[in-house]
Amino acid sequence: MFTGLIEEVGFISSISKSQDNTRLCVKSSLEVKIGDSVAINGACLTVVKKEKDGFCFDVSKETMIRTNFQYLKAKDPVNLERSMLAGVSRLDGHIVLGHVDFVSTVKSIKTLGEHRELDIYIPSSYKLMVVPKGSIAIDGISLTINYVFEDFIRINIIPHTWEHTNLYAKKVGDYVNVETDIIGKYVARYMSNYDKSTLDKFLEGLL
Repeated sequence: MFTGLIEEVGFISSISKSQDNTRLCVKSSLEVKIGDSVAINGACLTVVKKEKDGFCFDVSKETMIRTNFQYLKAKDPVNLERSMLAGVSRLDGHIVLGHVDFVSTVKSIKTLGEHRELDIYIPSSYKLMVVPKGSIAIDGISLTINYVFEDFIRINIIPHTWEHTNLYAKKVGDYVNVETDIIGKYVARYMSNYDKSTLDKFLEGLL
């Protein structure tokens, strides 16, 4: 489990592929040990090897297909976050599982003073999972949705987030990993078990 607060931007040092596995190595100064869970661009992976200036992961064929890892190349920047500590510290960001829902693309990037406005396409099948002022993870970054449009969402990026994540390197058309809010998923799943008349009665009871 993660919070979506990026600890460091690492860089892909090597990618080696076999028939059913991809070895992904990242240059990073984070302190990890073999077996640790680390979110790479929001996808939870397990450290399988440590190197002098970083660490490596084995990535399954399924994960490669469902994430933007398939588009990564050597020297690309990636967002890194170690798993959340169980303790009394504050839970900043939001609950991020590290299970990517889909890969999307950047629709537009606008500069608004020191801030950036980022538009991300959302498939129709996930439209119910996004709401204004709700949380979403883009490449593992915990962000707040400002507006929801027909086929995309709009997010405001503060200078700190822009400078301390891989967003600084993004261009229109680039691929990003997207994980929608887990709470929204459970609500949508729960509601899908009701027919329309039952759901209407339920909603009337809330008003």
